[in-house]
Amino acid sequence: MKAFAMNGAGNAFILIDARGAAAPLALTPGEIMALAQVHPFDQLLALEADGGADARLRVWNCDGGEVGACGNGARAAAWLMFQDHAQNTLQMASLGGRLSARRLSEGGAEVDLGPARLDWRDIPLARAPDTARMDYAVDLPGGGRLDGPGAVSMGNPHVVFFVDDPDALPLDVIGPGVEHDALFPDRVNAGFARVLAPDLIRLRVWERGAGLTQACGTGAAAALVAACRQGRTGREAVIRADGGDLPVRWTEDGHVHLAGPVELEREIALPDGLGRLSR
Repeated sequence: MKAFAMNGAGNAFILIDARGAAAPLALTPGEIMALAQVHPFDQLLALEADGGADARLRVWNCDGGEVGACGNGARAAAWLMFQDHAQNTLQMASLGGRLSARRLSEGGAEVDLGPARLDWRDIPLARAPDTARMDYAVDLPGGGRLDGPGAVSMGNPHVVFFVDDPDALPLDVIGPGVEHDALFPDRVNAGFARVLAPDLIRLRVWERGAGLTQACGTGAAAALVAACRQGRTGREAVIRADGGDLPVRWTEDGHVHLAGPVELEREIALPDGLGRLSR
C-alpha cells in the first residue's frame, strides 16, 4: 500500500492507493487532522477496490469529514491509475456518483463529473429559490453586498457569486459565514467569480471543511454552470484558479467535464497505526 503527495492546479492531496487492502479504510477525523499536520493537504484521497468499477474513490477534507466529490482529486486519482495501465478510459465509484475519466494525449486526465444538479432539493437548500439566480445576499465588511448567486451540486454543494474582483474580497472573513449559513443544510462551497471573457472565468473558492485553496475542481465546474445559466458565458470555458487553469465543458447531456494539470510530488510514509492501514 502506497501513499503520494499530489496536487491538481495547486489543490493539495494525499492519495492512498489501497486497492489491494482486504477491507475499506477506517479513518477517524482525529487521525485525518493529525495526518494533515504532518503532510499538509486540502483533501485526503483513497483508492479502494470496487467490484463494479476500476476503483472506488473516497475523499475526506482536512477537517476529517468525508465528502462526496473532489474534481481535482478525481483527476489526480485517474492520472495515477493511467500510469499503471494502458487503457485510455476508466470508471470510479464515489459517494457523489459514478465518475468516468479518459486519458488525454498530452498525458493528463479529463474526468466526467456527471450531471450538474440544479434542483434545490438536490443541492441541497433549505428552501426553494430559483437556483439560477437566488434571492440570497451576503453583506461585506465595510459596506456593500453580494447577491444573485447561482447554486449547483457537483456531487457536493456550491454557491457561486459573480463579483467585480474576487482577489479584493476577504474570503477568510466572508467564506465561513456563507459555508455555515442555514440556507445550506450540508454547508456549502462558496465560489467568487469574475467573467473575464465569454470563455474565461477568474475564480476563488472557499471550500467547506478546507478553507481557501489554490483550486477547486468541482468549484470550477459549478462556476461554469452558474455563469452559463445566467447568460454570462457559453458552455465551455477555462477557469483561472490561483494554482492554474482548469478547462471545463458543460455538454448538452448535462454532464460537466474537467481537465487541467496534475503533479505527483513524492511518495510519503504514513504514520504507523493510522486507521487499519498498518493492520
